[in-house]
Amino acid sequence: MRASKDKPYGLDWRSRKSFIVSTVGVALFTDLFLYGLVVPALPFILADRFDLSPDQIQGHVSNLLTAYAGASVAASPIAGVITDRLGSRRVPFLVGVASLFGATLLLLVGRTIPVLLVARVLQGISAAIVWATGMALLLETVGPENLGKSIGTIFGFITFGTLAAPITGGILYEKGGNAALFGVALSLLAIDFIMRLLVIEVKAARRYQPPVESTTDVGDTPPNDSQRRIATEEQDHGVCESSPLLQDQNKAEDPYKLPSSLPRIVHAIPILSCLRNPRLIAALLIALAQGVLVGSIDATVPMVSQENYGFTSLQAGLMFLPIGIANLIFGPILGWCVDRFGTKRIAVLVYAYLVPVLISFRLARPGGIAAIAGYASLLALAGIGLAGMGAPALVEAGTVVHMYHQANPEFYGELGPYAQLYSLSNIAFSLGLAVGPPLGGGLRQAIGYGNMNAVLAGICAVTAIVCYFSLGNKPRTSETSDQNGI
Repeated sequence: MRASKDKPYGLDWRSRKSFIVSTVGVALFTDLFLYGLVVPALPFILADRFDLSPDQIQGHVSNLLTAYAGASVAASPIAGVITDRLGSRRVPFLVGVASLFGATLLLLVGRTIPVLLVARVLQGISAAIVWATGMALLLETVGPENLGKSIGTIFGFITFGTLAAPITGGILYEKGGNAALFGVALSLLAIDFIMRLLVIEVKAARRYQPPVESTTDVGDTPPNDSQRRIATEEQDHGVCESSPLLQDQNKAEDPYKLPSSLPRIVHAIPILSCLRNPRLIAALLIALAQGVLVGSIDATVPMVSQENYGFTSLQAGLMFLPIGIANLIFGPILGWCVDRFGTKRIAVLVYAYLVPVLISFRLARPGGIAAIAGYASLLALAGIGLAGMGAPALVEAGTVVHMYHQANPEFYGELGPYAQLYSLSNIAFSLGLAVGPPLGGGLRQAIGYGNMNAVLAGICAVTAIVCYFSLGNKPRTSETSDQNGI
């Protein structure tokens, strides 16, 4: 045991769960906020620095956006594997913010197109690292039983920031140019870097704590609902049986127990061993559907606002505020509901709820203040559903991998393959986010805005069915429920 003088300064508050969760939230917020902050200014930056024609600008903007998305998708699996093999989440966390800082500086000083492309690639690599490392650190800090509430809170916060970023970026570049735009970006990065530098992981903090002897029977403290849900899943698969004979039988029948012989690539990338589970595949497909929906809505709201109401780009950006406010309010609530009631119920409820809401977008019509208020109200209603889409998929995926980790601790090691898992989730969501804008924009032009939303409603209906049949455990008989105390 270390002496108290060897303890890092501020060990208690630097390793506190609330500070770690806040640090992860700020890291994810910074990544998405800087992405949204710079994107609206890219056409103006290209025009001011390179004197390009509008047609040339459009092509270069598309290339810069593609460079970011491609780098993020390509770097995600690599970031996940490396992060899981390191003994600490802190090192890759700091590498991620360093990459983002370098990208921001290159965007500020770059005077050639290749330099700007390198900046966007670095930004994409940073996104891959921060999402893989941040989500793994979040899971290790709060545990599977509190993951939904934490994800809901963080996602509500960062979604609001993401929607506000384009508005902020446009105003800053219009009023103050490069200095104002990148001054805010670098200031936010400084705060992010300091928080990541200060954070001490919970497992690292335990090395400085003396062993605690407890005479209290753990059975005296009743488990909360989330712990009971996790324990029930473990019991269903033989993790909590007390009889040695039952343990041997369940070990042989445990669907989460891996065979002794696995391909070499699975040893190199352990998360591949979990992809045999249909629940994990369903969670990744749900993340893909979420990206498609978010991308489609993001791409079409500005165009509809301009065509129906004659809005400027700034006014069109303000139409995202109802979605952001709904995310900020309902994200934590629906995340808590995931922890309380399980992933299946909330996921089915959220996607089924979005079906009539999206169909109601057929009511959006050109007009004055009343029409604008009606459209904003529909966006707020959609925002409630969007607020609940992220937590079920991420919690379900985390629960499945947790079961594999518990059943195969020797194969996965102490940290488990959680960074790889959230790299896969990031890839699925990013692919959906890339597909969503051309899909939504193409459908709006081909069949109209109302029919486009009807197609999105159909996607939600299919996703709700997938959630019902794939997420969570199969329904148990009343006899089994009684035995489990439920």
